[in-house]
Amino acid sequence: MSVTKISKIAIAAAVAISALGGTAIAKELRLAYFMGPKHPMNKAVFTPFAKKLAELSGGKLTVKQFAGGALNSAPPKQYSILLKGVADIAFALPGYTAQLFPITNVVTVPGLSTSALDGTKKMLNARKLIEKEYKAKVLAVWANQPPVLLTKDKPVRSLEDMKGLKVRVTSRQNVPFIEALGASAVSQPVTVINQNLQNGTIDAILIGASAIRSFKLYEPAKYITTGIPGSGSAFVLLMNNKVYNALSAQEKKWVDAAADESLSLSGGTGFDKAAAGGLKISKDKGIKFIDLSAAERAKFTQAMAPAMEKFGAKKISGDMTGWDIIKAMKGQ
Repeated sequence: MSVTKISKIAIAAAVAISALGGTAIAKELRLAYFMGPKHPMNKAVFTPFAKKLAELSGGKLTVKQFAGGALNSAPPKQYSILLKGVADIAFALPGYTAQLFPITNVVTVPGLSTSALDGTKKMLNARKLIEKEYKAKVLAVWANQPPVLLTKDKPVRSLEDMKGLKVRVTSRQNVPFIEALGASAVSQPVTVINQNLQNGTIDAILIGASAIRSFKLYEPAKYITTGIPGSGSAFVLLMNNKVYNALSAQEKKWVDAAADESLSLSGGTGFDKAAAGGLKISKDKGIKFIDLSAAERAKFTQAMAPAMEKFGAKKISGDMTGWDIIKAMKGQ
C-alpha cells in the first residue's frame, strides 16, 4: 500500500472520529462549590448527580468536583464564575444576590414552609417561574429548613429580647422581617459568620440548623432559640448555558435525566437530615436551647405582619406580586 493511500485512510479515520464528537470521547464537566467535600449537599446532590450522569452515559459524561472554593472561594461569586465559564456547573445561594433572583427568594418569607423538603416542593411548584431568572440551565432547586437563632451573649426568649440585636440573615429579602422585630439585619456569606459572632461584629445568626455542624457554629454560640417564624433559604445547581447547548441531543437527555425532580427532593431531604444533626451536636456541645412559647411566636408573627403585607403587595416580577408568587409556590 502506498504512503499516499495510507495517508488518505488516516485522514478519513480522523474525520470519522471527529464527526462522532462527544459520543466517542468522554467529556468531563467541572462542578464548583465553596463548601468542603464533607458538606451534606455533596452527599445529597453533587455526588448523586455525578454518579447518575456517569451511569446513564456509560462514562461518556463525567463530573469532576472542585470543592472548597477551588475555582472561587467567595460564595456570592458562584453564579458569576458559572456565567464566565470558569465552571461548567456551580452550586449557588440566590439569597447572596437577591436582587437578581426575587422570585426564587420568595421561598424565604416567614411561614411559607415547615421543613426543607416542604420548601423544596414549594420551589418545584414554581420552577417554571424560577428558571426564567437564570441565564443558565437549572439542574436542581431546593431549600433548607426554617431557621434557628444562635446568640453568644444574649439569650432570646421573647420579642423584647430581639430589640437592638444585629442579626445576620442569608438574604436581603429577610431584612424587613427581622427589622420589624426591632433588630437590625445584615446579609453576610456563611463563611464569615462563625468569626463574626465570635468577635462581636454580629450579635446573632438566623440560619438553618444544618449549618451548625458544617460551619462549626457551636463554637461561638451559647444559645439557640427555636420557633422564630421563618422559612428556609433557596439553593440552586446550575449549568453554563453554552456548555449545555453544545452537548448533543443524547448528551442533553442524559443531563436532564440525571437532574430530574428527584435530585431537588434529595437536596431537601438531605438538609432536613443535616438540620437534625446540627441540633444534636449543639446539645452535645452544651448549647442552651430556648423554644419560644406559642404566645411568643404569635407576638413575632404579629410584629412581622405589616412587613408581610408590604411584601405581598409589592411587584416582584413584571405584574406578579409577592402574593402571586406565594400562591404559585403553594400550587394554587
